[in-house]
Amino acid sequence: MSHPLEKLSLRNPTHFFAVGFGVGLMRFAPGTWGSLLGVGLGVLLLQALSASFFFLLTLLLFAVGCYFCQKTADDMGVHDHGAIVWDEIIGVFLVLLALPELSWTWCAAAFVIFRIFDIFKPYPIRYFDKRLTSGFGIMFDDILAAGYAILSIWVLRLIF
Repeated sequence: MSHPLEKLSLRNPTHFFAVGFGVGLMRFAPGTWGSLLGVGLGVLLLQALSASFFFLLTLLLFAVGCYFCQKTADDMGVHDHGAIVWDEIIGVFLVLLALPELSWTWCAAAFVIFRIFDIFKPYPIRYFDKRLTSGFGIMFDDILAAGYAILSIWVLRLIF
């Protein structure tokens, strides 16, 4: 029986995007690396695009990501394999939109807070993560983690 990663091909554009251009293939903490890539890409895009256009792009990338994640999970034979990090990239994009500024400090906070919620999956994130077994489900739990992170950023903004 072959390993799920052996079923991936970076030459396949769907797999290539789903694994975050290859970042998801890192052996240690692929979701963390995917989130870090998301912060880097998101900051670059936010510097080049208006926040409104970046938000619309993020919505489009979410929709396309549902397909990327489902197809790649099907091809691997594993639902939401750790190598699939497109969901982390798009989730952290949303958190970046909530930052008061794109400073090093706020971007680091966005990264850390998003990872905490994505890893620990407080209610209802874990509930939906277990029950939604489609590409939408792979993406949706990270959107919920982004929602918690955004609320946390808003609280931090009030404090600082």
